[in-house]
Amino acid sequence: MKKAMTSKERFDLTVNHQQPDRMVVDFGSTSVTGIHVQSVENLRRYYGLESKPVRVTDPYQMLGEVDQELIEIMGIDVVGAKGRKTSFGFYNQEPLKEYLTPWGQKVLVPEGFQTTKDENEDVLIYPEGDTSSTPSGRMPKNGYFFDAIIRQKPLDEDQLDPQDNLEEYGLVSDTDLDYWKETTRKARATGKAVIAGLGGTALGDIAHIPGIKLKNPKGIRDITEWYMSILMRPDYIKAIFERQTEIALENFTRLHEAIGDNLDAVYICGTDFGTQDSTFCAPEQFDDLWLPYYRKINDWVHTHTSWKTFKHSCGAVEPFMSRFIAAGFDIINPIQVSAKGMDPELLKKNYGKDLVFWGGGIDTQKTLPYSTPDKVREEVLRLCTVFARDGGFVFNTVHNIQANVPVENIVAIVDAIHEFNH
Repeated sequence: MKKAMTSKERFDLTVNHQQPDRMVVDFGSTSVTGIHVQSVENLRRYYGLESKPVRVTDPYQMLGEVDQELIEIMGIDVVGAKGRKTSFGFYNQEPLKEYLTPWGQKVLVPEGFQTTKDENEDVLIYPEGDTSSTPSGRMPKNGYFFDAIIRQKPLDEDQLDPQDNLEEYGLVSDTDLDYWKETTRKARATGKAVIAGLGGTALGDIAHIPGIKLKNPKGIRDITEWYMSILMRPDYIKAIFERQTEIALENFTRLHEAIGDNLDAVYICGTDFGTQDSTFCAPEQFDDLWLPYYRKINDWVHTHTSWKTFKHSCGAVEPFMSRFIAAGFDIINPIQVSAKGMDPELLKKNYGKDLVFWGGGIDTQKTLPYSTPDKVREEVLRLCTVFARDGGFVFNTVHNIQANVPVENIVAIVDAIHEFNH
């Protein structure tokens, strides 16, 4: 009998648009391919695993750790090398402590996870875990994850300084270099493919604009104001992107020396360019504001490393696919199959030779939370048949699996993957 490929071998073929022995699977390797901590616990219970508090790996979205037991059960091929700090700026390392969530689940969180409640019983979280500062995140009383609190100061057009929007971007420290070297080494030792978000390349990612890790954010920090600035202040945006790119490439040079080939893919940017039925901006604006900087980053990565570059964008982004290719991206995540113009057959036919599609194996807005297991199975098998043809597809859902999804439907995904992979 033919020996089965390793996850790494399978991944390498897939991202080079060759057919592996089976479809590559990801659950939990990144902040946009994860599972809510409540759903992780439900999966563990369903599969009869030890009852224990699940670790929160991403406090912002309350994503849970997909540990080795679930990796084996779910047939996962990709693991993530996680950063030292959370989106709120506190360390994401041990020691951990137990925390009781508003929905009554005991979880494990880092010591810097410090919260209070306001008069509405909403949960407030703080930058760097400092409760003496202004809170930067709010989880509504009946919510399951945090929203950014906008702390925009009054704007003076004459005093606007792009440097203020670069406060959280700087040169990587020796401590961080040592951390990434060890973390990626451990990830590589698993035998899985490895992806990491090394930071510094957000280029307008709305998750980062409010500066939730900063105690006193300056510059343009209101999301609405930022989108208006794309039209009103393009030179200001370009100045930010130019300097951010310079810093990123200097950091990548040092990081590559430390990490080497212990990384297979790097998460570059999570800026969304699509809504449910349209794009956020005109393609010409993308060409002017984003493409030159994406191209610089991707060209550097492809010239100096073996890494593949990963771009996240939700929504109806078919008009941008050719531009993502022109910008040099290898991987697009997710394929939001429910959005306008995101027809799987056409996307695979028109762009599947140039772009790896990572995610898009099941609609998470309607099918997964509200349909039956049979409908989930049917959709997974149908979409995998399209996307996995001739390689170039890493299975994941359309963005993260949220709380309150029927566990039987998540299990139906896993079962359908095993069925598809024989």
